Amino acid sequence: MSQIDRRQALRLIAALGVAGSLPPALSACSSGSEQSAEEQEAKDPIKVGMIVPQNGVNKSIGQEISNGFQLYLRDHNGRLGNHPVNVVLVDEGETAASAKAAAEQLVKQQIKILTGVSNAAALSAVRDVVETGKIPLVSPAPSLSDLANATYVWRTGFVTDEPGRALGRWVADHSHGPVFVLAGEGVGVREDVRAFVAALKAAGGTTAGEPAFVVPGSKEFGTQLTALRAPTVGALFCAYTGAAGVEVVARLRDAGLPKTLQIYGPGPLTEGTQLTQQGEAASGIFTAMNYAADLNTVDNRRFVSAYQKAYNAAPSSYAVASYDAATVLDEALALAGADIRPLAVNGAIAKLGQVRSPRGEWQFNQTRSPLQKWFLRQVRADGPVLANVLAAELVTLG
Repeated sequence: MSQIDRRQALRLIAALGVAGSLPPALSACSSGSEQSAEEQEAKDPIKVGMIVPQNGVNKSIGQEISNGFQLYLRDHNGRLGNHPVNVVLVDEGETAASAKAAAEQLVKQQIKILTGVSNAAALSAVRDVVETGKIPLVSPAPSLSDLANATYVWRTGFVTDEPGRALGRWVADHSHGPVFVLAGEGVGVREDVRAFVAALKAAGGTTAGEPAFVVPGSKEFGTQLTALRAPTVGALFCAYTGAAGVEVVARLRDAGLPKTLQIYGPGPLTEGTQLTQQGEAASGIFTAMNYAADLNTVDNRRFVSAYQKAYNAAPSSYAVASYDAATVLDEALALAGADIRPLAVNGAIAKLGQVRSPRGEWQFNQTRSPLQKWFLRQVRADGPVLANVLAAELVTLG
């Protein structure tokens, strides 16, 4: 029965002088059945699609992302916003194209909330799928600055130029001469290098020539190592990730560089399992990152303890960003209530204030990335293992 029919029935009953509640037949014609359907949908498990690499060079990052999200679910009885949750895992693959295909696969399955993605190039590739489908994606991946205008892409990690921006002034103040810049290829790396050089020069620092973007195993890389040995060089800014980061750190160790030469880099240079592979060769390297596992806060101590107990490893920034992605979805779904449509969930995320996190409280800025603190870390022994140990607080960016 339509709403107009219901009003007509009420008027008819009033005209007949019938007092009290509606007869059962009329009551059954109300919108109660529609409400029951909504209530039932709210009780059904919400499917959250997670895109992470399950093979290849980024497999370990994918595992850390999955670990962080699952740890939050485990600590919250498998629920987000009081809704039971089923995580649907798909393989991101090793390329931007395979990440886009994974997102398209989840959209075809009519999954309305997405998380995951491990790197900036993949996140940019997924953007069009998310924006066209109007499906919120809360991603822990680093992101390029060109995602600033995306409506449905929310980042709990960082923008790729932020490590360099955070580190520039510190290096200018603590290097003893021009800074040599050595970096890999990729749009995100170039964004970070440009930001570092700009921040360095704004603080009165200088570079030793132009930044060198070279592949670790190339002849040109060897040429750059020779130039790096010059006594006039005051410090090295080194921006590589993944397998290239492991190889570069090993090459630097064997290059016969002056022991006084300090090496700096963005956090991903020594992050996660990459540091385990680098071993002692990474000792002493300083990096800028939005998280350090030894942050002395109640939330972080609790998180680190739970993570180590669950996975027998220290958490990386990838795991924290994914844990925060689950936090965001938990709070947004609670705010949205029974309305779990993608548009409603996306709108609820936009209304969130401070997000409580192991890295400290942060909040989304107008570009849907975190306004957050950045920290200086140094690779050194933390008990029996090497770790990125907190050295100083740098700046707040976002």
